Amino acid sequence: MQPLWYRNAVIYAMDPSMFRDSDGDGWGDIRGITRRLDHLRGLGATCLWLLPFYPSPFKDGGYDLTDHLSVDPRLGTVSDLVGLLEEAEEKGIRVIFDLVVQHTSDQHPWFREARSNPDSRYRDYYIWSDEPVEVEGLEPCFPTVEDSIWTWDEEAGQYYRHVFYAHEPDLNIANPEVREEIKRIMAFWLRLGASGFRVDAVPYMVHAAEEIEEYEAGADLLRELREFVALRHPEAVLMGEVDVPLEEYDDYFLDGDGLTMLLNFWMNNHVFLALARGEAEPVHRALEEMPQPPRHSQYANWLRNHDELDLERLSEEEREEVMALFAPDEDMRAYGRGIRRRIAPMLGGDRRRIAAAHALLLSLPGTPVLQYGDEIGMGDDLSRRERMSVRIPMQWSADEHGGFSSAPKDRLVAEPVREGPFGYEEVNVYDQHRSLDGGLLASVGDLVRTRLGLTEIGFGRHAVLDTGCPSVVALRHDDERDGTVVTLVNLADEDVEVRLAGDGLDDLVDILTGGDHSSDDDEPSLFKLTGYGYRWLRPRTHVFK
Repeated sequence: MQPLWYRNAVIYAMDPSMFRDSDGDGWGDIRGITRRLDHLRGLGATCLWLLPFYPSPFKDGGYDLTDHLSVDPRLGTVSDLVGLLEEAEEKGIRVIFDLVVQHTSDQHPWFREARSNPDSRYRDYYIWSDEPVEVEGLEPCFPTVEDSIWTWDEEAGQYYRHVFYAHEPDLNIANPEVREEIKRIMAFWLRLGASGFRVDAVPYMVHAAEEIEEYEAGADLLRELREFVALRHPEAVLMGEVDVPLEEYDDYFLDGDGLTMLLNFWMNNHVFLALARGEAEPVHRALEEMPQPPRHSQYANWLRNHDELDLERLSEEEREEVMALFAPDEDMRAYGRGIRRRIAPMLGGDRRRIAAAHALLLSLPGTPVLQYGDEIGMGDDLSRRERMSVRIPMQWSADEHGGFSSAPKDRLVAEPVREGPFGYEEVNVYDQHRSLDGGLLASVGDLVRTRLGLTEIGFGRHAVLDTGCPSVVALRHDDERDGTVVTLVNLADEDVEVRLAGDGLDDLVDILTGGDHSSDDDEPSLFKLTGYGYRWLRPRTHVFK
């Protein structure tokens, strides 16, 4: 039993439709993932987060689902998914699924029945109104696409509510039958072997749960779901998408009775502010401001996810500063608040800088989440609408379609990046494996595998170190059982020197370096870092004990 396995995990997030096509129909599929699990194992990932694989019209990348208890035929079968879970378990990789229960597709059988029959039990599965009404705390999630959270349905003769797209009607969480459906969905996938769920759109679910009479607060929904999951799979996690102000984080952790992990938007925003400035201060400040998670809870950190890079947690001036550098063209922006580019293009394709960004991610307290393709420096496709620009086929080789699929071009789920410095002939897994230095893939793999051995970061307490160098993110991680680790990441292009002082830091040795870093035996507290270099260190007595 590993009840706290997630505290020292590395999660690899993947769009099943975009990873690998095994049958030549143009869509990535479950069998394609199963046959590429060695890529995750070689990288060092210990957990796979599968984005939606459920039946769907795919108008929103699968988040507009029509069946919670099946697999889209283009992606495979439930049997294929069980095979993936079994193969992943053999390789030491856990699998978590996306739990999308804040809304459904308007093509879901529940909604089709609800709109056609006002007396159906499914009518109350959704939220209806004779007139559009303002709801405190709710606005369109995509303000440049939807101008209201209400849409008139001619067949139903009423308006239905949707905080996302009009084709994604909100489920009525206050209805006990809906909550029973949610539990049935979770129980089904847990029985098949899932290690938990990434829970979509949590704040909207909690908002809806405020209408439940027997709850003292909407957050009681999270207690109920956590208890339900724990009774069926004690090791399973609930990782929540919670983009709220920092002072509300405790409302979702609930002293350890709520979400197991929070996807940390606060830190993500400040990481990009730090990358834009080449300064450590935004990261150091964010760490000092964040509440300490409860004992069995954890933050989940990432560089890029499958959505836009939402910068709402920054001030207006800070947000514009990041936008001006990383998204200077309007076409690179989304919804008036974020960026729709991947990490490699934002960092100019500079391998050193991309590796340093990953070193920063993997040195932050919490569980790191990697986005598929970022380990090789994949680009994006700005010709795709909205957030779809970052959801592109995985680039396996320089072969046609990047080795993603053997299907004709007109049958592909999405076009691969063909031209430019991020095209699949320039950036792919196979060529980086063959290169003398292993390319970015080798650097990120070294970081990931080393990070798994540094349990101090996952289980310990952290402290910001004052080095006197503004470009270096310097953290000390201490764990009573495992000892001490110091992580240094230089966010600037210039070589720097830093001094480290503190108990137990007088005789540190490198366990991982990025760049040619020399040490001065006459000044053991002085450490040199190349431009975009990083060093992870431990006390000599711990390394050689």
